[in-house]
Amino acid sequence: MDYSALKEAGLTDGESRVYLALLETGPSTTGPIVEKSRVAKSIVYQLLEKLIEKGLVSFIKKEKTKYYQAAQPSKLLDYIEEREKQLIRNKTEIQKILPELLLKQTLAKKSEAQIYEGFRGIQTVHEKTYLRLKRGEEYFYLGVSSFQEKQYHLYWQRDHVRRAKAGINTKILFNKNTDASILKNRNGFKGCDCRYMPIDIVTPAWFSGYKDVTIIGLQSEKGLAIEIINQEIADSFRAYFEAFWKQTKPFK
Repeated sequence: MDYSALKEAGLTDGESRVYLALLETGPSTTGPIVEKSRVAKSIVYQLLEKLIEKGLVSFIKKEKTKYYQAAQPSKLLDYIEEREKQLIRNKTEIQKILPELLLKQTLAKKSEAQIYEGFRGIQTVHEKTYLRLKRGEEYFYLGVSSFQEKQYHLYWQRDHVRRAKAGINTKILFNKNTDASILKNRNGFKGCDCRYMPIDIVTPAWFSGYKDVTIIGLQSEKGLAIEIINQEIADSFRAYFEAFWKQTKPFK
């Protein structure tokens, strides 16, 4: 008999053999079960206990001897339905701890680099700040370009609302040719301090950083972001940013 469906339902090979043997033998001691199922005598009790836990086998005692009996085949459907419910519960629990698991994975990696492409890629690399930073912590941007496509401009506006609610702070240095209305807009969000670069330099690429993360981004039609996780590199870019920041004044 092909019992692959039983295995796919969650029964092991041994459990399937024992259950099918009991269906054919009826109430039985372990001897006939071993003979019929062809499982090792040393593990038959273990297999029977597993089937009892799953509600697929029961037993009665007659003069101190256990007689095992297979449950009605319809109980297999009950077992499968219970497994489905448990899987849903497990999925819900995993979803709850997924951010923490992702954070642990990220922190465990001492040094790595990844490339993200397009508008979605830049969003993806920035979204990680919400997994890695806590309320009161900060990230910075250095050399943000004056030109932003509409989709980027709208994304950053919405993101500043989210960032402010999360209690994460940011310092941003824009290229000097950036329209003042953009800095005024960004400074209107809580926890955001935007200023002009202290030197007149136009940089199409920007740099961002926090903790051990450094990001090199190009905000264009195609878009590109390179994420580097390395503490020494992050400290170096932070030092450059702080040196520039000390030369600036608050935007008015």
